[in-house]
Amino acid sequence: MKKGTVETAVGIFFVIGILCVGYLTIKLGKMEWIGSDYYTVTARFQSVAGLKKGAEVVISGVEIGKVDEITLDLDRMEALVQMKIKREVELRDDVIASVKTAGLIGDKYIRMLPGGSDTIIPPGGLIIETESPIDIEELIGKYVFGGVSED
Repeated sequence: MKKGTVETAVGIFFVIGILCVGYLTIKLGKMEWIGSDYYTVTARFQSVAGLKKGAEVVISGVEIGKVDEITLDLDRMEALVQMKIKREVELRDDVIASVKTAGLIGDKYIRMLPGGSDTIIPPGGLIIETESPIDIEELIGKYVFGGVSED
């Protein structure tokens, strides 16, 4: 009888361990359960130099989402950035998406400037107004080699 009790206890411990490992895998892997608290929108940029998948998307300094995917539109030769936005955040169709840098040499992120329109961008919609990041190397090159005029 004692042997059966020990085996049952080990079995229960094993099952609990497997459930814990599964839970941690989902949480640390940032996997989503069925359904999602996010919807996707896409923005078209001339350049997204330095922006990476997983970068923050913020409004007024508050994170509202993450960059999900960055691809190249081969027809227009522009970057397409797909973002996952929290469901409770409604973006207007005149929102402006800008690629910004956190700090002097920090990571890139996308800052959204809210619009005042009454029309909301639907899930899967396109953000039209975008601003690409400032190319510091190009500015320094123009200044050093005399490409910047002093007016």
